[in-house]
Amino acid sequence: MDLAQFDYHLPPELIAQEPLADRAASRMLVVHRAHGQTEPRWEDRQFRDLPSFLEPGDCLVLNDSRVFPARLLGHRAGVRALPVGKRNPARHEYLTGEVEVFLLRPLDAAAREWEALVRPGRKMRTGERIRFGGGLQAEIVAHGEFGERTIRFSGAEDVYAAIEAIGHVPLPPYIKRADAPADRERYQTVFARERGSVAAPTAGLHFTGEVLDACRTRGAGIAYVTLHVGLGTFQPLHSERVEEGRLHSERYRVTEEAARQIRDARRVVAAGTTAVRTIETVCATGALAGETDLFIYPGFVFRRTGAMLTNFHLPRTSLLLLVAAFAGTELTLAAYRHAVAERYRFYSYGDCMLIL
Repeated sequence: MDLAQFDYHLPPELIAQEPLADRAASRMLVVHRAHGQTEPRWEDRQFRDLPSFLEPGDCLVLNDSRVFPARLLGHRAGVRALPVGKRNPARHEYLTGEVEVFLLRPLDAAAREWEALVRPGRKMRTGERIRFGGGLQAEIVAHGEFGERTIRFSGAEDVYAAIEAIGHVPLPPYIKRADAPADRERYQTVFARERGSVAAPTAGLHFTGEVLDACRTRGAGIAYVTLHVGLGTFQPLHSERVEEGRLHSERYRVTEEAARQIRDARRVVAAGTTAVRTIETVCATGALAGETDLFIYPGFVFRRTGAMLTNFHLPRTSLLLLVAAFAGTELTLAAYRHAVAERYRFYSYGDCMLIL
């Protein structure tokens, strides 16, 4: 398959730049995979309608990974720091000496060594040192195959505390603004518990406590799995031939109880592509914890996922390919065209789709 098949036109003004004041106020495009000649392929609804699509015996699967402030702004050691305010971090424009470190995952228990992306990358070689606020420093100690670096922190007794103090919310680059204090709460699901993601599992951003209670009232069970969103979820595909693509691995964990709920459910409703990849990894391997680089694209046979809630995704990405694998390529792209025509809000802070 040619990756160009999974492209579509999106007017820039449909890319949501701010979250809605009410999480559950999003629109929801309900897509029906099984439809007859006279039946509609989709319907325009509200996210608050989600519980009405659940039935007793269903299991709603949520990713409870928690986003941490993974973007650190610093400067190269030995280069004069420039005054704050002369840069636009949302546009990734760097002045002499400025460095952005985007943390991906810790490589040791003390969180001293991390896998990270560093910009501007070409200038930052092994041995370079970076200074941040609060006395925190880092040294680049290795390069990786996807352009990532291994960095080693020093100057802080508790690295996570230092990161929480000086880090920025890792908003995606298509959100053309700097992060705000409100993003620390809003770019986080209400059920987030396990720290480790560098991007939100965005299908979960729509949920409120009231919606979750309504799902339970309908008789659906709720199971929590953990997949820490990293480079594997948001990296671009490097080959124009879909079958040659591969993903960076990401850490996941599923408890015995959650695995039992998923196994015994009448229907599994996965909230987000990360939940789908976790469910299908466990079904394929039997391992309840580890790392997954599962790449799902059209032709994939889903073992357990029966329905999926998902936001709208960037063209030519592994996320859109996963949706096309589940709903069918033609139906997925037709639904996206409808969403554009109806002025749905796209991407992380945007609206969602429920695929049945």
